[in-house]
Amino acid sequence: MRKVRAVLVSAVMVLGVSLTIGAAPAHADSTTRLAGIFRDQSECERIGTSGITQNWWDDYRCVWEPRYGYYFLYA
Repeated sequence: MRKVRAVLVSAVMVLGVSLTIGAAPAHADSTTRLAGIFRDQSECERIGTSGITQNWWDDYRCVWEPRYGYYFLYA
């Protein structure tokens, strides 16, 4: 069980990094950065609003990427 969990965690990390590398240049400009990747729009909006409340960023947008099946949070 421990080995299976280690393999799954590694696979999720590789997937996250590959999505970040693949998506960031397409949408990033000089003032925005990729701040997160989410399955649900509500979760993306919640984290985006939380970032404004915590003064992490001034503005954000959640963008649905159908080719990946995830919402990308740009702040």
